[in-house]
Amino acid sequence: MSGIIKNLLVMTAGAALGVGGVILFAPAVLQGQLSTESAEKQPLYWVAPMDANYRRDQPGKSPMGMDLVPVYEEASDSTVAGAVEIAPQVVNNLGVKTAAVIEAPFESRVDTVGYVQYSEDALVHIHPRIEGWVEALFVESTGSPVEQGAPLYRLYSPQLVTAQQELLIALKRGNRILAKAARSRLAALQVPSHFIKELERTREVQQSVTFYAPQSGVIENLSVREGFYVKPGTTLMSIAKLDEVWVEGEVFANQAAFVTQGQPVQMSLDYFPGQQWQGSVEYIYPTLSTDTRTLRLRMRFANPDQRLRPNMFASLTLFARDSETTLMVPREAVIRTGRQDRVVVALEEGQFKSVAVQLGRMNDRYIEVLDGVLQTDRIVTSAQFLLDSESSKSSDFLRMAPAPSKVWMAGEVNAVTPAERLVNISHEPAPEWKWPAMTMNFVASDQVDINQLEKGQTLHFEVAKGEAGDYQITGIHIMSQPRVSSATVNGTINRIDIENRVINISRDAIEKWDRPAATMDFIASEDVDLAALTVGAVVRFTFEVRDDLVITELTPAPTHANHSDTQQH
Repeated sequence: MSGIIKNLLVMTAGAALGVGGVILFAPAVLQGQLSTESAEKQPLYWVAPMDANYRRDQPGKSPMGMDLVPVYEEASDSTVAGAVEIAPQVVNNLGVKTAAVIEAPFESRVDTVGYVQYSEDALVHIHPRIEGWVEALFVESTGSPVEQGAPLYRLYSPQLVTAQQELLIALKRGNRILAKAARSRLAALQVPSHFIKELERTREVQQSVTFYAPQSGVIENLSVREGFYVKPGTTLMSIAKLDEVWVEGEVFANQAAFVTQGQPVQMSLDYFPGQQWQGSVEYIYPTLSTDTRTLRLRMRFANPDQRLRPNMFASLTLFARDSETTLMVPREAVIRTGRQDRVVVALEEGQFKSVAVQLGRMNDRYIEVLDGVLQTDRIVTSAQFLLDSESSKSSDFLRMAPAPSKVWMAGEVNAVTPAERLVNISHEPAPEWKWPAMTMNFVASDQVDINQLEKGQTLHFEVAKGEAGDYQITGIHIMSQPRVSSATVNGTINRIDIENRVINISRDAIEKWDRPAATMDFIASEDVDLAALTVGAVVRFTFEVRDDLVITELTPAPTHANHSDTQQH
């Protein structure tokens, strides 16, 4: 162990016992506690060079007169390159603390701020559709409450007077078409329907017309006063609802990945201490702010008691939870060097090793680890910088994962013994187990249908080591079936059944199979054109032996051909 840990031990002892205690006890603390300072190894026994079964507990000669060879205890398999081994007492003195790697859905939390606004999809703007003068204004100021159907303003417009007169003239003449057109024009100018009915009843033109609120809410952006001259396009006022409100917030660019539409949001305001509102992310704006490089969000909150008011400052917390699990470690466990991120893994028998990790997302408590640790690991969360400085001197920063209990291989079936559930397979190398390519027997487990396997198949298969030390096939993916036997031969067509695609042919002998000439039925594949065939034609055809005899190719036979082709495909 290097001087860094020794110095720390001296400082620890000094803090408890004083300077004198350091001089007296520091050597004793160091002695025997660092397992790396071990004594010289002694032989376990001596063996004959030519006969390992001939053993003695001291040096001597073998029966052949040769000097016995000492045998030493082999290094423990638990020793890992770059690992620092520390006695339990020293671990306590260093204040080493560990935590388990967590496998759970990643929970992200984003804290930000926002401002309450009117819900713009419930905001109605009031515009005149004709020019005129505002004779009376029935709302007092911005923020005034208004009910649906309540009067907003009264407008004098010569064009409205003319439109009324046109309707009365049409009614007087009894012209229904003109009367209907006059009513439509008044309605298009937003004249209330009850005003039109009253005009038809009294037959008296009104010099001004009163307009009413289309919805309940509060007055916003009141921009006119009595006597104002207005024309189409002038925004007189707006009516906003407070049953629901929008809250617009911003998050930093590195938090944008944690924000999704529909994500739950919790809101609190200084105006109402101790109270919280629950809402959701309704819209994520497509661009970032050019000034602050932040992403704008729009959230919707119910406001039945209308306590939330526009321009209130709000604190927002956005929550997200993945559906899939991931590996995470405490934030304080990660060592960032600028070029490499590392954690210190607690191994067996008081060993610690620095390993490089690839980090993912981060929340206020945990950091996602994409590569470098296992779910069964324990990570050092306190004093890890000291352990890392020691381990880094010789560590390869690699986390050696245990060999998997199951591996997938590719191979070809050589033989199947269903009664014993044995399958002989020539398989490709399995690097996970450091197996070379070889041929061996496997036992088919109960979940594998051994009747699916046959000689000549190529397949991907999963292998697991059984309790009895054998290797069992636990899963199969058949890649190809055994190659079928085929032959090419000449023959004469006797009968053609187009509907069932059956051709009766008197074929020549097949020498390779030692089959004499015969007359039999064949099934034509879809690639064979039956319409081009005639009874009595001499043909040359290739067929495969499947469940049926299937013709895959068929052509007119050469005039000089009088023997079969014994090629097997």
